[in-house]
Amino acid sequence: MEAIAIDSNKTCFQRGIRDGMPIALGYFAVSFTLGLAAKNAGFSALQAMIESLTNNASAGEYAVFSLAAAGASYWEVAIMTLVTNARYLLMSCSLSQKLAPDTPLLHRMLVAYDITDEVFGVSIAVPGRLNPWYTYGAMSMAIPGWGFGTFLGVAVGSILPLRLVSALSVGLYGMFLAIIVPPARDNRVVLGAVLLSFAASFVSSRWALLAGISSGVKTIILTVVIALGAAVLFPIKDEEASPS
Repeated sequence: MEAIAIDSNKTCFQRGIRDGMPIALGYFAVSFTLGLAAKNAGFSALQAMIESLTNNASAGEYAVFSLAAAGASYWEVAIMTLVTNARYLLMSCSLSQKLAPDTPLLHRMLVAYDITDEVFGVSIAVPGRLNPWYTYGAMSMAIPGWGFGTFLGVAVGSILPLRLVSALSVGLYGMFLAIIVPPARDNRVVLGAVLLSFAASFVSSRWALLAGISSGVKTIILTVVIALGAAVLFPIKDEEASPS
């Protein structure tokens, strides 16, 4: 029985590595531009890489580098980072429901360490229950890609034109489409929720009344409202939600 469990974990880990490779490439491009911001804030390449490995979030890191460059206090940096990355709390809660009820706390904590938009996207799309080793595989690609990209952004970022570096990040949008298109194509409710999310996100970014709210908080509000509406109007029966 132990051999079967080990093989299953190994297979899930390898599948996570495969799905995490394009994430790592996208992260490398995005974190490269963050390296430029870190350099302007006075960070060394090693310091910037450590910051990326411990705060794997583009908006959160940019806030850190911007506040550090402005001479903000540690408390200001901590609070701003928490607010900017607040959406990951919601993602963690959602992904925890996909894990088996008897999943040990250690595995839950390790999975929560790197709940980024993309890692969450591929993990939540796994059919049935989520084996933590799948997420570990994706994380093993995503985290080094993010950290190494930031390191090089500080070390040699000034060599490449800024427009070229920024253009590389377009790959992330293609990756997002690859995550949401298959389920949206097979389920009209998901398709409607995705389209409504796009529209609501655009409106919230232009609405003056919401100008003072961070993007992370906006994401949480929109996610809760749209997901709640979909759950009330189109509930999933228990037998459909349970993995086969």
